[in-house]
Amino acid sequence: MIHITSQFDGGNIICDSCEDPGNIQLRIRPDTNADFFQWFYFRLSGAKDSDCILRITNAKKSSYAKGWVEYRAVASYDRQNWFRIDSRYEDGELKLQHRPDFDSVYYAYFAPYSMERHADILARASQSPRVSQSVIGKTIEGQAMDLLTIGERRGNKRNFWLIARQHPGETMAEWWMEGFLDRLLDPDDAVSNALLDRAIFHVVPNMNPDGSRSGNLRTNAAGANLNREWQNPDMKRSPEVFVVREKMRETGVDFCLDVHGDEAMPHNFVAGAQGVPSWTAQKDMLLTDFKRSWQQVNPDFQTHHGYPIAKKGEGNMTICVNHVSEYFGCLAMTLEMPFKDTADRPDLVNGWSPARARKLGASVIDVIYKLFDRLKGDSEKYSS
Repeated sequence: MIHITSQFDGGNIICDSCEDPGNIQLRIRPDTNADFFQWFYFRLSGAKDSDCILRITNAKKSSYAKGWVEYRAVASYDRQNWFRIDSRYEDGELKLQHRPDFDSVYYAYFAPYSMERHADILARASQSPRVSQSVIGKTIEGQAMDLLTIGERRGNKRNFWLIARQHPGETMAEWWMEGFLDRLLDPDDAVSNALLDRAIFHVVPNMNPDGSRSGNLRTNAAGANLNREWQNPDMKRSPEVFVVREKMRETGVDFCLDVHGDEAMPHNFVAGAQGVPSWTAQKDMLLTDFKRSWQQVNPDFQTHHGYPIAKKGEGNMTICVNHVSEYFGCLAMTLEMPFKDTADRPDLVNGWSPARARKLGASVIDVIYKLFDRLKGDSEKYSS
C-alpha cells in the first residue's frame, strides 16, 4: 500500500491521490498565514521497484513558476545523501519520475536542513572557547532566536554580521552557514585565526525557526516575509528581525552578509545595496572587488549573472542589506545560491548540493581576510 506523509520537521505536501504509483497527485501547501508556496518535502512509502510519477498539480500557481523550468527535485533514502531525479515541468504541473530502490524514500525541493541539525550546529559551535551563544529573543511560536558571537571582545575590533535563512525554504543558506562556521572555528586554520584576532563575528544561522519547522517557503508564523521587515520591524509580526536589528545597533556593523537561495537563477551571485541613498563610488569599487575576489578563490561563485541593479536612491529600504548598508554605512550584500544545478559548473548527479554550499561558505573567509582593511562601517553615522 502506497502512503504519502509530510508530518515531520520541515515537511510540506498535500496528497490528493496515491492509489496508482504512475499517477500520484500532490499539491504544495501555502506558507502559514500567507499565499507563498514552492517548498515541498515528503516521504513516499510502499512503492519499492515501482515506476512512480508524482504530479505536483498546483506548480503553475506557485510563487516562482519559472523556477520549475530545467529544475530537478532531490531524493534520499537515508536523509543524509540527496541526489537529483528526473523532473519535468509541463502543462502547469511538476512531474517527478522515479523508481525507488527501497520501501521508503524522501523527496524535497532542496536538501532539507532540520531544526535538529540546527540544534546540532549550535551545540557544536558552543563547545569552542571562541564562541558565546546567546538567546536574543523568541519567535512568534516561542522558539529561540540564537546568536553566536565568535571572537574575544577586546580593543577596537570590527563587527561582522552574517545571517541566514530569512526565507526558511532556502535551506542551502544554512548548509552554507555550516561550512562557514566549521572553518571559522577551526583552531588550525591560520586565516580564521588572523581574522578573529581583529574582528568579532556575529552569526545567526537561522533567522526563521518557525517557518523552517512548518515547511514554509518565505514567511514566519505570522505570514511575514522577514526580508521586507527591516525598516520597521514589529514584535508582534516580525520579532525575529526586531531582536536582530536591535543587537546590530548595540554592536555596530562593519560588514554584513545575508545568505539566501534563488528559485529561478542557476548561479551563485551577490546582490549589493547600490539603490540606497548613500551609495558611493568607493562602496561600488569595494563591492566589485569582493565579488571578483570570491570568484578567484572559488569558481562556483560568478559575477556575470545577477539581479537588475537599482538606481541610487530607488532601493527597497525594507530589505535587510539596504537597511543595514544605509544605517551603518558598511558593505552589506545578499548572497543567492540556486535550487537548481549551477549552469557554470554543472553536476548531473547532485546539482547544487549541501557539500558545495558548505565549501562556498568556507571560502568566503579568504575574501574577508583579503579585504579586511576596507571592511569598515561609519561609526559616527550610526551612533548619532
